[in-house]
Amino acid sequence: MFSNEVLFFGGFILVISVMLLLDLGVFNKKDHVVKFGEAAAWTVAWIFLALVFYVIINTHGDLVHGMNNFADLSAVKDKYAPHLKLIPGDYEGSLEIYRKNMSLEFITGYLLEYALSVDNIFVIILIFSSFGVRPIYYKKVLFWGVLGAIIMRFIFIFLGSALMQRFEWIIYIFGLLLVYQGGKIFFEGGEDEKIDPAKHPVVKFASKYLPVFPRYVREHFFVLKKGKWMVTPLFVVVLIVEFTDLIFAVDSVPAVFSVTKDPYVVFFSNIFAIMGLRSMFFFLSNIMGLFRFLKYGLGVLLVFIGGKMLFHTQLEAIGFETVYSLYVILGILAVSILASVVFPEKKEVTPETISNS
Repeated sequence: MFSNEVLFFGGFILVISVMLLLDLGVFNKKDHVVKFGEAAAWTVAWIFLALVFYVIINTHGDLVHGMNNFADLSAVKDKYAPHLKLIPGDYEGSLEIYRKNMSLEFITGYLLEYALSVDNIFVIILIFSSFGVRPIYYKKVLFWGVLGAIIMRFIFIFLGSALMQRFEWIIYIFGLLLVYQGGKIFFEGGEDEKIDPAKHPVVKFASKYLPVFPRYVREHFFVLKKGKWMVTPLFVVVLIVEFTDLIFAVDSVPAVFSVTKDPYVVFFSNIFAIMGLRSMFFFLSNIMGLFRFLKYGLGVLLVFIGGKMLFHTQLEAIGFETVYSLYVILGILAVSILASVVFPEKKEVTPETISNS
């Protein structure tokens, strides 16, 4: 069973690695400003690939854990989906139930992670603006940011899964954390955020322990000066993006664990969302101002997910299923987007705007 898990997981990592290498060596040969049309096309492409993987899980989800008989299926079900009711003696029928549930958990986790990535994008936009990064280098910084995020999420997810399997009470800590963060986002979502480059902890760390060159050197992360290699401010920005993703992982990864206890499903949904983060950044950065209530919606979303983790036993007792979480997530996002369209932000009228009209 273990070897089959490794085979499926290794194949997944190989495919993702090939796509990243193609992106770096074929589609990213020349730095350029990503336009709205290109960003929209890549966003659609990544969503399509996630849907393809959903179909694969729906038809061959048993390959993830290498199940070959009813005993294998029952063992995996007890470990990761104890709420499922299998059909005694009917392996094929029970397998279909398991696949359907697993694919539903994947698409729900993916949607949740993708939605929470929007808040990450808000902060990345602030980082680029505060540190004066030229738009032509956004794509390169985000590429290496995504690569580092994949490695960190792998460690975070499987470590978190191991802890939850050993200490079930951790789920309540995760739940409280999400409720707190959701409330914080909801009540502070309208405040203007600012980043002081000189006071950022990553900048302080880099200044203390790394030889930092005082200015940008085009697209380079490292520069050789007087026989000594130094990191450029662009490399420091990459470190800040990595640090930011680590902070957001503290919210988003536990949130997906509220949907499924299967670390593989959590990892798959996280990786597809992260891979699509870069294209969504360029897509949303052009239209971010149109969705003034979206951040409030994300706050409500985190509170819901946190509450679901805190009261998971009671919810399971009344028959609350994964599909209901999907409906709630879609509903919260739809309401926040619709409210943004119906009640757009009113622009302040000043003498300058009157003279320009």
